[in-house]
Parts: sequence; C-alpha cells; structure tokens
Amino acid sequence: MKRVGFVSLGCPKNLVDSEVMMGTLAEAGWEITNSAEEAETVVVNTCGFIESAKQESIDAILEATALKAGGKAKRVVVAGCLVERYRDDLMKELPEVDAFIGTNEVTRILEAADDTLKFRELPLMPIGNKTATYLYDFDTPRFRATESHTAFIKIAEGCDRPCAFCSIPSMRGSFRSRRFGSIIEEARTLAKQGVKEVVLIAQDSSRYGEDLGEVDALAALIRALGEIGELEWIRVMYAYPTHISDAFLAAIAETPKAVKYLDMPLQHASRNVLKLMKRGGTRESLERLIARVRDRVPGITIRTTFITGFPGETEEDFNELMVFVRNCRFDNVGVFTYSDEEGTPAYDLPNKVDAKVALKRRNLLMKEQAKISKQLNKAKIGKTFPVLFEGLSQESDLLFQGRFPGQAKEIDGHILINDMPEELVPKIGSVYNVRITEAFEYDLVGEIV
Repeated sequence: MKRVGFVSLGCPKNLVDSEVMMGTLAEAGWEITNSAEEAETVVVNTCGFIESAKQESIDAILEATALKAGGKAKRVVVAGCLVERYRDDLMKELPEVDAFIGTNEVTRILEAADDTLKFRELPLMPIGNKTATYLYDFDTPRFRATESHTAFIKIAEGCDRPCAFCSIPSMRGSFRSRRFGSIIEEARTLAKQGVKEVVLIAQDSSRYGEDLGEVDALAALIRALGEIGELEWIRVMYAYPTHISDAFLAAIAETPKAVKYLDMPLQHASRNVLKLMKRGGTRESLERLIARVRDRVPGITIRTTFITGFPGETEEDFNELMVFVRNCRFDNVGVFTYSDEEGTPAYDLPNKVDAKVALKRRNLLMKEQAKISKQLNKAKIGKTFPVLFEGLSQESDLLFQGRFPGQAKEIDGHILINDMPEELVPKIGSVYNVRITEAFEYDLVGEIV
C-alpha cells in the first residue's frame, strides 16, 4: 500500500478539495498519512490569494521537494490556486515537482500521484472564467480532515463578483451552484457519520442557486438541512452584503438548528474606497443593513472582515471606517492589509498606500475592535449558552474547550471550560449548556451546568 501525505493551505474551500483528493486516493488503495516524512508521495494543495499565502505555499513546496531530494519521498504533486495563477512559471522554476493539478483538475489526482506516469507530458485542463466546470457531488469519495463532529459542505464554486482586489475568478472560474439534492444527500451522509455541525461554504454563499434559476435557494437549503435529525448546528459562511435577503434572514431566525451567526465580509465602509473596490455602497447603507439583520434575527452574531491600505484610501476614509466599526459594534472582525496582486484591477490603480501606513491602520482598527469584543463578551457573564464540546483546550491540558453558536471554528475564539458536574463524562461533539463566568477579548470562560 502506497502512502500519501497532504499539506493543505488556505481556506476551507481548498480543504474540501484536499479531502476529495484524499478520498479518491484512499478508495484506490492508498494509505493517507499525517506525516509528510513518512509519505512516498507528498501533495501540497496551495493558496494563491494574497502575497503572504503565496509565500507560505512556496515554502511548503520547497519543504516537500527537500524530502524528495533526501530520498524520503519519491513524488511531489502541487495542486490548487497557486497552480492556476502561475502554472507555467511553476513548471519552469520547479523541475523537481512531478505533477501540477489546477482547481479544475481535482479528479486527476490518481494520475498525478502515479509514479509510472510522466504527468508533465499529459495534456492540461485549462481554466479561466469560461472553462471551469468541476463540482464535487454527494457520492464523490471524501477523506475528511476535520474533527469527527464538524464538516464543511461546499455548496458552490467560483465567483462572478468584480471586486477589484480579488483574483479568485481567475483561479476558480465562474460561479456555479451544486444541485440542491446533492447537498442534502451529502449532509445526510455526514450526519450518519456523526457530524453535528455542517458549515456551508462557497466563494459567495448568498448567491447559491441563482445560476440554476432558483430564488431564495439558500433559505430553502437551510430549512431543509434543519430537518436532518442527527445534525445539531447549520452555519453559513461567506455571505455577500448585497444579497442578504429577508428570506435568508427568516430561515436563520426560524430554523432552530441554524446558528444565529452571519459571516459577511464588508471590506470597507467609505463610499470612496468601496467604489474603488468595485463593491459599491456607503457607510450609511451598510449601517442600515446591519440594523436590518439584527432586527430580523435578534441576538445574531455578526462577523466581518476589512482591508486597510487599499489604493486611494485616505486618512479620512480610514477614519470613516473606524466610526463605522464603533457604530456597528461587530462581534468578530478580521482585518487584512491590502496585497497588490497582479492581474487584478486594483493592481493598476494609482495612489498606492505605503505598507507601513496600511499596517498601522490595521493595528488601530484591531485595537478598537478588541475593546468592543471585550465589552460584548463581558455582557455574556452570567448567561448560559449551548456549547459544542471539543475536548481538551489548545491553551492548557487543565481546561476543556468548546464553541457557542457565535464562534466559528478556527477564525473566532473559544469557550474555555473549567468546571462541570462531577458525574458528567463529556463527549466530544455533544452540546452542553455552559454558564459564562469570565470574559476576554476573544475567548470566554465557563462551566457546564
């Protein structure tokens, strides 16, 4: 039995691709190993979104080829978004890599891993906005890399948005939705395997079903998933602000298993910067949107992301963003400095912002948000929340940890559990009521009651 090791970088969408490739190999008799050092074939599934992610991918590729040079690995396969953006350059600069697989070539992993094939000589499957077609299905083999109680479900692929800073359409192709029945069938299978939380992901989740001629398909999907008995939580990630429909909000509010959580990347609040980003809107229109969301779904947790240092962002624009954050008091915020990516419209914009200025603005915004998050978390002290138990804490072996509905895995904080009834033997993946006793900027502390 041949051993294959995977290094999966980037977003959860990329992780699902890795799981599909691992599942395909496992079904063909390969052994999946957690240790790249023990693998005969090493697959690096790359991210090519921003500069830091690209560098991380290159470093991982070089580590894999070093294993091959040392005689431990016999074959190195590079997959994913970096291949789509820079395939020709990578093939030229990395002759020690045996195979390159783009995002539209996931199903070719068996060929790529086969050391009897000269994969570089096989015809390529080109991608572009018009040529990407790949979508996995409910019966596609999948070897999950997440914990047994949580799984991602990719409901669509690609993106048609014109965002000036984003290279995703060139790497993932046009927006295309999976069939409704395929998603439901996959969720049922996952639930039977013990999954308690399904996380719906796409480059643009809120547009799910539009390309199939469906109206409010995401709302219908949430309600249908809520009927699957074994599931506990349904979470939606990556919603676009112009597509937050009343039907979608009603589905979240009225479906008991849908967590009251909205991940909605806004990127900025200044009319000037939003126009340059080709996203549109104003601080006032976004504030009205946030108010509508909170009115339709009382108690909802809202997470968003922003970019500082976008070309043309003035001090006045940044100050408006700060005012927006103070006014809206988001629960969770991520802030990134602008990354100048060739091939995107923003790359050709004038008035670039100095990297040090962008970083300073990022740090100021994060500092402001930390104060807000701490205040909001302190208001939770004494309250009881349902918490998905995840076992020993990453912070200390003396604590357990879990997440309440307002915390998405890996991007938000945790609830650290320091007490529980003596007779209780908590089970990973089960939901328990936890009373909050302490609060910090990102994490909470509580006891199972």
